[in-house]
Amino acid sequence: MAKIDDIGGPDGLHALVNRFYDLVETDPRGADLLKLHFRGHGVAHARVEQVDFMLGFLGGRRIYQERHGHMNLREIHDHVAIRKEDAESWLTLMDQALDDLGHGGPEFDTLRAALRRAALVLVNRED
Repeated sequence: MAKIDDIGGPDGLHALVNRFYDLVETDPRGADLLKLHFRGHGVAHARVEQVDFMLGFLGGRRIYQERHGHMNLREIHDHVAIRKEDAESWLTLMDQALDDLGHGGPEFDTLRAALRRAALVLVNRED
């Protein structure tokens, strides 16, 4: 699986997360995701939290865990009603962000598979 150095370190991770959220905010495929973020703390907050979480997820410093005491995705998203189509939209836009930044190869295929498993575990609503 891709590690933090494969993405370009913390700066590369910031670029990836910012590209992803730029897509969420501008791409029609992100409209429902944007609504979900507005029900929470907003996109600006999510950009910071996702960088902190992904840094630890990719083998770097576990800033999210240091701040919040855990990295349990289900607990983090427990307050959000997530449909399978929301998870698929998230994955589509993250794939686009990875592609836009030129992240490919076997290590990124493994990362995409790990992200798919994580996103689908969060589905907690059927409609």
